[in-house]
Formats: sequence, C-alpha cells, structure tokens
Amino acid sequence: MTQLWISFAIVVVLLVVIAVLIRRVRALRQQLAEYRELLTRAAEGQNIRQDGDADRFKRSQYFARIGTWDWEVDTDRLYWSDAIFGMFGFKIGEVTPSYALFCSCVHPDDRARVRAGELRCLETGENHDEEYRVVWPDGTIRWLRETGNVVRNDHDAVIKMMGVVRDITEEKASASYLQHLAHFDPLTGLPNRLVLEERLSEALEHARMTETRVALVFIDLNGFKAINDRYGHAAGDRVLITTATRLKRILRVSDTVARIGGDEFVVILQGLAPGLNLQDEARSICQKIFIELSPPIPIGNDQRHIGTSLGVAVFPDHAPTMDRLLHIADLAMYEAKRSGNNQYRLVGGQTLSHGRAD
Repeated sequence: MTQLWISFAIVVVLLVVIAVLIRRVRALRQQLAEYRELLTRAAEGQNIRQDGDADRFKRSQYFARIGTWDWEVDTDRLYWSDAIFGMFGFKIGEVTPSYALFCSCVHPDDRARVRAGELRCLETGENHDEEYRVVWPDGTIRWLRETGNVVRNDHDAVIKMMGVVRDITEEKASASYLQHLAHFDPLTGLPNRLVLEERLSEALEHARMTETRVALVFIDLNGFKAINDRYGHAAGDRVLITTATRLKRILRVSDTVARIGGDEFVVILQGLAPGLNLQDEARSICQKIFIELSPPIPIGNDQRHIGTSLGVAVFPDHAPTMDRLLHIADLAMYEAKRSGNNQYRLVGGQTLSHGRAD
C-alpha cells in the first residue's frame, strides 16, 4: 500500500510539473515569436517604436525575463536591453556592455562553443541558437538561451547581429528534477529499476569482455508491513532510508544498490574473479549485508531489529542473460524468505542462515 501511495504521489507531481512547463514553454514561444517579428522589422529598416512597440517590448521583457541585444561586429559595441543586465548579475547601467565583457561572463567551458556558433551565423547567415552558462560576479551560475541572426546593409555585407536572450535556469532545474524522478527513488535517493537494468546490462557486458563474474543479490525486509501497520508510514520510511544508507556503506565504487519497489532492494557486485568458489563467495557477500543491516533501528520508543531475506545469482554461472539473472535471483530470495528470518539462498544451493533468528 505504501508503494502504491508513493507511486500515485510521484505521478501527480510529474503531471503538475509537466503542465507548468508546457504552459511556460507556450508563453515563451509566443513571446519569442513577437520578438523575432520585431527584430526582423528592425533589420529591414522599419521603425519598431511605432504603435507602442517599444513599450510592449519593455513590458514583455520584464515579465518574461527576455532581453534584446545588438552587436556591431566591426566595432564590438554591444547593446543590452535593461532585462539583460540582471541576467548577467549586474544592475542596470552598472557596466558598459561590450563583446569582451559578454565573453568574460560566459562560463569558461562554454565560451568556445558560443563563439563558434556566432561565427557560423556571421559566415553562413544561419539562425544562431545556443544555450550556455554565465557566471555572475558573486559566483552564481545561471543558464541562458540566446537566439539571433545577422543584419546586412544595402551591399549585402554583414554589419551586426541582433537577437534575444532569456534566462532558462528554472527550466533546466525542472528538467533535471524530472530526469531524477524518472531514474531515482524519491524516498531513498537510490537508483530505481530502470537504472538498475541499465547498470546490470553494462556490468554483464563488461564481465563478458573481461571474463569476470557479476553477483546479483535480491534483498527483502522481513516484517516491514507490520512496522507500517503498528508505527505508521513515517516509521516505515525511516526503515527504508536507514536500510539504503547502510547498504551504500558496504559497496565499492563499481557496485550498485537500487530500490525496485516496496521493501525490496537489489545489489550488483561487479568484477568477481572467475575461479572463486560460489558457495564461499555468496556466504561472504551475504554475511557482510547481514552484519551491516543487523543493528536495531530506533522507532518511537522502541529499538527494532529488521530481518532480511537474500537471494543470490551469479553471471555467467547461473544465467547467460540479464532477464534470466533477475528472475532466478528473485526466486532465490523468496526461497530464502520461506525458510525463515535472516536467511540467504544461492541459486541451486541450500538455504543458509546468518545465525540469528529475531
């Protein structure tokens, strides 16, 4: 039931965030279209100050955090509308815009790419469209998106570039958050099943090339439902978070621990030597997990020991493919669970006990 509510909450959050992003993108697209129309008119020599265009320009820039720029390529003189100063961390009029100042504000890792894009626009006349980071005087990093095109004189020579720039920092953050939700468990911060399968696939491919083994360990918490029923979901969440933290402590950099739902976790252990005895290796791995998870967890006024059941499968000894390895490790875990508390089972082997029955 807990997992169902968590999944429902995640879906609701995702839908809300996506709806907000869609509305924002539509509004920005409309505003950008207006700017491009005005810039086109300016490039064709029309007066954009007619019919209240200038006032509309300023109002739109203020609310949408979009500014206009104008770069004279021969003199390197640069015009910024008022909205752009703040995008670069300056007060209006605090600095005199120049192309050199602009380049110094762009993040060092992005300068060459931005410069190359602008030169390509000057040489080919193609639309310039680039996302890049700027570093404010106080060290703050913001994301901007810049679009523009060339302006030519009567002799078809390029005399300037004109365009718009807008702050997309929040959009980047929202996209990053959605990406995180799609790949990581929101409660524990562990990789979810999608990432688990990606990493397991990579681990198996590496094992094939290096002729090593990969151990897959399914972990199930015993009595977790009783914790939820007696102490509430907050206590259950505390158990899951504590378990995740403890499992991460015993892993190497190359290993992975994921939460795949409810009270089930999976550990991927890479680079195991091919000549080791599987029974000894499984015993060593599972004893480490049992020891790390054995300390009691404080819940209310109680100290609760949380038992576990472990199922182990090893590639390539037990299965040649990822799906088969996942399936038989899961079956081994349920075999261990049926045998009692704090048990583990190696595929094809007997059920072994940690030695403590809580």
